[in-house]
Amino acid sequence: MKVTGAALPFLPLCRRLLPSRLAGLSLALLKATALEIAILAGHLLLYPSGIAQERRTTPALPPPDSPDSADSRGTTHLPTETNPPVVLLHGFIDNRSVFVLLRRNLAQHGRHQVESLNYSPLTCDIRTAAELLGRHIEEICERTGSRQVDIVGHSLGGLIARYYVQCLGGDLRVRTLVTLGTPHSGTSVVPLANAHPIVRQMRPGSPVLEELARPAPGCRTHFVSFWSDLDHLMDPLETACVNHPDLMAQNVRVTGIGHLALPVHPAVATGIRQALDSAGTGAETATRSGGLTVA
Repeated sequence: MKVTGAALPFLPLCRRLLPSRLAGLSLALLKATALEIAILAGHLLLYPSGIAQERRTTPALPPPDSPDSADSRGTTHLPTETNPPVVLLHGFIDNRSVFVLLRRNLAQHGRHQVESLNYSPLTCDIRTAAELLGRHIEEICERTGSRQVDIVGHSLGGLIARYYVQCLGGDLRVRTLVTLGTPHSGTSVVPLANAHPIVRQMRPGSPVLEELARPAPGCRTHFVSFWSDLDHLMDPLETACVNHPDLMAQNVRVTGIGHLALPVHPAVATGIRQALDSAGTGAETATRSGGLTVA
């Protein structure tokens, strides 16, 4: 499965001017860049709609006289979902509007309990954000009656969720954590951004990343990390992979798109659904060394 953007009108000229191998890489980079620009423009239009927290709803109960509301002995039954709720967590200086397409895709394939969480753009500490996430998840479980949730985190959102799982006991609540372009080992891109404390926490060797590198025996959460070979915010690219001997992790390589496209592209959405479904069936989801290549 190869993920590509729309063709550009000047691609034939590029093919004539560049050597074949260099041309292939350059054309892929050009298409990925054009797709990133288009996604950024669309996201800027949607951004205001995602500033406020979404309204919370509870699953509808069946009518009192419904056959599903009670058994022959008069015992009331609440409706149950086969799949746990899915929690979507955005990246740095972003909001829940980034997940508009992914949320629709999940709903169209039977995932009706999907919630997007916003954390403040003024958040300066991954640990604090992870504690807040934990409180949100407890509230979601209480409201929905579910014992666990699945999480999909884009970029920084995946790192916040991982800290919650590994360091705050979140593996009791999180069945599967899917990360999209998350700097699990730290990224060195844009050194000038170090002025922001949370960016410094995403640098290689930061105290937060050292905590995540510590042993995590018995961690029950399944990790699935999607990383792109054209992600301009991951330096090195493989930093978006989960490499920890104690974690059940699958690293999925996505070919031909950049950082912003990961939570938007339909092929990635398909991969996310497959990851969540395989966790639900108890199927083996990963090999810790090689992972799965999407190409």
